[in-house]
Amino acid sequence: MFRNILVPVDFSLKTDAALNAALDLARGVAGVAGSSAEPARVTLLHVVETIEHVEFDEMKDFYHGLETRAIAKLYGMQERFTALGIPAVHEVAFGKRAETILHHAEDKGIDLIVLSSHKVDRDHPALGVGTISYRIAIVARCPVLLVK
Repeated sequence: MFRNILVPVDFSLKTDAALNAALDLARGVAGVAGSSAEPARVTLLHVVETIEHVEFDEMKDFYHGLETRAIAKLYGMQERFTALGIPAVHEVAFGKRAETILHHAEDKGIDLIVLSSHKVDRDHPALGVGTISYRIAIVARCPVLLVK
């Protein structure tokens, strides 16, 4: 069973589907008949994409503003979990999104990534190969649930 779930969030409408799936999975651990298991722990992660070839300190105030707004939104998302007794935390990281999510998953011992994804165009499926969700699903060392 999954005990440590990571949900990368970008605050788009698609994120809600991933949050709902993670909520169901986390509750499901404790909700299994005859189980005394605790709910899975959920980490909500927002990655602020940094600007390549520009020193972080040059954009420090800009990044701080983005971080402050992200934290406010993350608290609301986190409340959905904690209100149901599901342990949840939120974090903001800086860097390239796919790489930062993958490093975070490895560093924190994540055993499932729940990620919103795009719908694949069946006539042109190769167009989705470069997306963040595809890159994470291919490279991650733990299972990845792509929610559409």
